[in-house]
Amino acid sequence: MKIVGFRADGARRIGIVDGDNVIDIQSVDQSAPRDLSVWLQRNSDLTSLADLAKRAPASARRPLEGLHFDMPVGNPGKIVCLGLNYLEHVKEGSQRDNIPKFPTIFMRGLTSMVAHESPIIRPRVSETLDYEAELILVVGKRARHLTMDNAYGCIAGYSCGNEGSIREFQRKTTQWDMGKNFDQTGGFGPWMVTADDLPPGGKGLKIESRLNGEVMQSDNTDNMMFPVAEMLVYVTQGITLDPGDVIFTGTPSGVGHARKPNPVWMKHGDVCEVEIEGIGVLRNPIADEK
Repeated sequence: MKIVGFRADGARRIGIVDGDNVIDIQSVDQSAPRDLSVWLQRNSDLTSLADLAKRAPASARRPLEGLHFDMPVGNPGKIVCLGLNYLEHVKEGSQRDNIPKFPTIFMRGLTSMVAHESPIIRPRVSETLDYEAELILVVGKRARHLTMDNAYGCIAGYSCGNEGSIREFQRKTTQWDMGKNFDQTGGFGPWMVTADDLPPGGKGLKIESRLNGEVMQSDNTDNMMFPVAEMLVYVTQGITLDPGDVIFTGTPSGVGHARKPNPVWMKHGDVCEVEIEGIGVLRNPIADEK
């Protein structure tokens, strides 16, 4: 099941993608939560959402084309990010001689994120806006001290992410957060695919980024150094994950800063796409900050 956030009639809404249409859940039940995080907080079993969609009248259907997309989770409590999770990406960066033994964890703020088809913004102060294709997972159940046996049970679903980074600011200090949190530099969408529609842990999925149609990154989630289960076990040793939290799982090699002989930065007028097998294509135009 594909669950999409969108905006219509001046408000956020939730929909279920059905072919070329979206079933507008609020048209079926006006009292239904308008954010997936609220749904998950109330009931981690999404069958109730599917049941509502089955009851939808024809008038609840909207064309997918022209939809004003919002992020699949409009108000995540936490956005947790995993860095340096593909070996070939580690080798193309400054840590090539210091292969991490543990997951590299940092956070993003909500103001750094935009939805499918919304512009990613290149800031005034730097041209070093880089792309990073990533598999995103959405937490469906409260989780602490997970084990390898139960880690997958907290996952509601998966989405596509573009973990846009301002490399100049990322490298000014040993802490990455400034370079990773410029306003409107990361993409999230186009929807969330429920976990039961994908392989456990999102394994074996082709992941690719394209800039103006040219393939920049191409890899497989099987090549994560710290796969989803291991990462969740590590994180929940100290951080409680709540329904609606979002986790970026790291990017493969081929990022712009590592391009030779000259780095490739996203610039005004570009279009960046992230495609993950079984999920879909996240597309964002690039625009200069006004």
